[in-house]
Amino acid sequence: MPVEYSGLSNEHLAVRNRAGLFDVTHMGQIEIAGKDALAAVQWITSNDASRLTIGQAHYSGLMTPAGTFVDDLLVYRFAEQHFLLVVNASNVDKDYAWIVEQIRHCGDVAALDTSSRYALLALQGPIARQVMQRLTNFDLSGMKYYWFAHGEVAGVRATLSRTGYTGEDGFEVFVPPRQAPAVWNAILEAGRDDGVVPVGLGARDTLRLEAAMRLYGNDIDAETTILEADLEWIIGWKKEDFIGRDALLRQKASGVSRRLVGFEMAERAIARHGYPVMIGGQKAGVVTSGTQTPFLKKAIGMAYLPADHTAEGTEFDVEIRGRVCRARVVRLPFYKRPKG
Repeated sequence: MPVEYSGLSNEHLAVRNRAGLFDVTHMGQIEIAGKDALAAVQWITSNDASRLTIGQAHYSGLMTPAGTFVDDLLVYRFAEQHFLLVVNASNVDKDYAWIVEQIRHCGDVAALDTSSRYALLALQGPIARQVMQRLTNFDLSGMKYYWFAHGEVAGVRATLSRTGYTGEDGFEVFVPPRQAPAVWNAILEAGRDDGVVPVGLGARDTLRLEAAMRLYGNDIDAETTILEADLEWIIGWKKEDFIGRDALLRQKASGVSRRLVGFEMAERAIARHGYPVMIGGQKAGVVTSGTQTPFLKKAIGMAYLPADHTAEGTEFDVEIRGRVCRARVVRLPFYKRPKG
């Protein structure tokens, strides 16, 4: 997928106002199956997979013993003891090796990197459902967010899920790689009169930032815990055990020393990834994600701040090319799609 097709701003606004089509085949897929598959998934991921019904998915973390991220991922429950994990492209080999090692003592279970079996397309935006409905017999109006079904899209055997990485309603379509070009073209043709456009990596990043969705390698990594990333909602505290649970319980009891926050620039400046964050003239961290967004028309970003500087309205500085610029902590997400 290129950085852009017709321009980042145009593509970003198309997704917010109409719909855009992404080729996210670069994402990886790892399947876990066997008599003890659920136990294995429960052990290696933070969220509670036992609560998933067949046909349901959720967001989760692949954890280290320190409660930090090997990766973040989506977990799909294909059957009682069959799960599909969708992981970040750059982490497929690392994730697969980690998973294989960690489930060795989980009983009758096997993991397989099946990334080559899937192409993944994502149609995102307010009119995504009506466009996709033209290509499938699924009753999409009855499909809830983070649920999926197997069937056909544009005459091609597919798995269709109501998921995405933009903050909008939308669908992700798993199809065999050889059929992906035909499905891609069919979706664009079905939405042509409605202004559906192909979207690149640039707008994918600005869209997910407006929705405050974390990016592995920027906002979360092997040095950040789930609690520091303000993602406690993906921790299944009621599970008997999982990798990193003890470390997270200790951190929850003692309190985090830093937390990821959202911010807006309080003056005319754009804070970008890697720029130093300053408190009282001293470096306190870096901007993990930042940009000027086409839809909100604001300079926004995320950064880890000391816990006592994370309250909404708290001000701090960002050093931008040698100039100290004021920023202000705001509530996340920056953008939330209208209901209805």
